Amino acid sequence: MANRVLPYKKPTAGVIRAGEWLLTIGDEEIPLPDHLPHWDYQTNLPLRRIIRIDLERALAESMLAPGTEVALAAVWTSTGSKLRGTVSRVIVPANGEVELRADLVGADLGGVLMLDTVLVLARRRHGTDRPVAPRRAGSVLWSDRAQIRLQGDAPQFPIAIVDFEQTNYPGDAAWHLEIGTDLDVATMGSLLLLVNEKKTLIAEALQRAGSPRLQDKMALSMLYADVARTMVDHSLRISEFDDDATYIDETLGATLQELFGRLFPGRSITDIRLAAQESPNLFASQLQAAVKIFEGVA
Repeated sequence: MANRVLPYKKPTAGVIRAGEWLLTIGDEEIPLPDHLPHWDYQTNLPLRRIIRIDLERALAESMLAPGTEVALAAVWTSTGSKLRGTVSRVIVPANGEVELRADLVGADLGGVLMLDTVLVLARRRHGTDRPVAPRRAGSVLWSDRAQIRLQGDAPQFPIAIVDFEQTNYPGDAAWHLEIGTDLDVATMGSLLLLVNEKKTLIAEALQRAGSPRLQDKMALSMLYADVARTMVDHSLRISEFDDDATYIDETLGATLQELFGRLFPGRSITDIRLAAQESPNLFASQLQAAVKIFEGVA
């Protein structure tokens, strides 16, 4: 969160000792990383952090009377889904120690996840004779921000595990990607990856995507490679999808352009379309190389 000059006193930096956010993956708890490889929308994020506050000093340095209630609050914001929510809001106890916990639902997330933590005045104060003391409820006394990028190798759109026998898709297919043709529509509403629950190898790999085993990594690598191939093939069949088109962020068109830029850096969409038409077999191998199938599987 950006620093700004406040019209009231607030505690000095040493008054608050903020532990880092910790992320639970499987049975392991790790410091929140910069990015999370293999994340997908099936993966929830269990988070916690401990913050210790010298409450007496915090109140004194803010020119607040002893016993004034202050609260710690944490809010999450996702750039991919455009959603935000409250992690928790806790009145700081006398001992000054607060544990913040959250279990963020993967379906609500995407892109960059930002976690803003603030220490605020819990209630409005009236009749103070100290004009430099905060008065309004919610006045921020301290804040910090942590963030993690969730745009990893996994498909960044909704995934549903279903019984293909109850759908129009072949019962022996492992997955099917539904993809729209309107490039100006939001990506989240244009793509859906359906996974056949009867194909337990891939269904279980997706459920373990946050902490995959070797066989899970292999299954996920095949899935991601095929999804990328399907998206590329689909894009090349849309005539208006070209280098001159511009799309708003988070739309299907922007997502596909980003995919092409990542898979084929330095090559134009026109060049890629011609290559796919003139030598489809060779292009299929080029695409396989571009998605780096099985890279990092060991």
